Amino acid sequence: MSLPKNQAWFPSKKYGYGWGLPQRWPGWLVLIAYLAGLGVAPFLLQGAHAAFLVYTLTSSAVLVLVCFWKGEPARWRWGGE
Repeated sequence: MSLPKNQAWFPSKKYGYGWGLPQRWPGWLVLIAYLAGLGVAPFLLQGAHAAFLVYTLTSSAVLVLVCFWKGEPARWRWGGE
């Protein structure tokens, strides 16, 4: 369930589908944790290419779910609003 615009962590993009950079501090924490996890994972999973792929796909899916849950409603936008 998406949040209203004044409470959303992640605003909708002006053009296209998806979300932009966070507009609230919890969103920034989520994004920083995601990027830090992706930055550390290659060192922790050296040589385990399949495990790295699974980790990357799983953490990306979690980020998208958080954006759906705490972001503005997702829909295609043409920039007219």
